[in-house]
Amino acid sequence: MVSHKRFILNAKNLYSNWLNALGLLLVTIALFTAVFGDLLVPYSPIEMDLAHRLEPPSSLHIFGTDEFGRDILSRVVAGAKISLQAAFMILIVSAVTGFIVGCVAGLLGGWVDEVLMRVTDMFLAFPTFILAMAVVSAFGPSLRNTLIALSIVYWPNYVRVVRVRVLSLKEREYIMAAVCVGVRTLRLIVRHLLPNVLPILITQLTLDVGYVILSISALSFLGLGAQPPKPEWGAMIMDARNFIHDSWWFAAFPGLALALTCIGFNLLGDGLRNYLDPRLHT
Repeated sequence: MVSHKRFILNAKNLYSNWLNALGLLLVTIALFTAVFGDLLVPYSPIEMDLAHRLEPPSSLHIFGTDEFGRDILSRVVAGAKISLQAAFMILIVSAVTGFIVGCVAGLLGGWVDEVLMRVTDMFLAFPTFILAMAVVSAFGPSLRNTLIALSIVYWPNYVRVVRVRVLSLKEREYIMAAVCVGVRTLRLIVRHLLPNVLPILITQLTLDVGYVILSISALSFLGLGAQPPKPEWGAMIMDARNFIHDSWWFAAFPGLALALTCIGFNLLGDGLRNYLDPRLHT
C-alpha cells in the first residue's frame, strides 16, 4: 500500500516537473524571440508588398502573408517584443505600487490600513477588463493608454498579496525585535520584509504575464490598444477576421503565438509557486 502511494506521488511529481519544463521552454523561446527576433526575420514587419498579398505558407514566407503582402512571420516575431515589453512594464509598475501600498497598510495598520484597503477594494469591485476598457476609452485608443489602463487595473492584486504576507511577518520575533531596537521603517522593509515577500511577488508576476498579454491583445482586438500598422498579436487577429475562411494562416499563427506564450508563463508560474512560495512549505 505504501509503495502504491509512493508510486502515485512520484508520478504526480514527474508530471508536474514535465509541465514546468515545458513552461520554461516556451518562455525561453518567447523571450529569445522578443530580444533577438529582429536579427532573424527576413522581412520588415510593416513594409507592404501588394503583389504577394494573402499568399499561403511557402519557402519564401513561412507563415504566409497578410492582406497587404506583409510577412506574417516577421510580424509575429515583432509582436512578441511588443507584447512582452508592454506586459513587463505594466507588471513592474503594478508590483512596485502594490508592494509600497501593501507594506504601508500592513505595517501601520489602524485607520491607514482601513483607508488604503477600502481604496483597493473600490478598484477590485469593478471587473478587470471592463475597467481597463473604460480607462482606455476615456484616454483614447493607443498602446500607451493601454499600458496606463492595465497598470491601474492590476496594482490592487499585489496590494492584497503583500499586505497579507506583511501582517504575518509582523508577528515574527525577529521583526518585533527589530522594531523594539528602533530599526527605521525603510531599513525594516528592505532588510526583512522584501526578502520574504519577493518570492511571492515573483510567482504572482510570472502568473500574471499571460493574463496581461491576453488583456493587451483583447484591447487591441477591440480597436482600443495598438493601432495599425503596429504588429501586435491582438491587432493582427482583428485584421484577419474577414479573411479567416479563405486565409487560415492569417489568424492562426498570431493566435498560436499568443496561446503558447500565455501557456508557457502559466506553467512556469505554477512551478515557481511550488518552489518559491513559503506559504506552501509551512
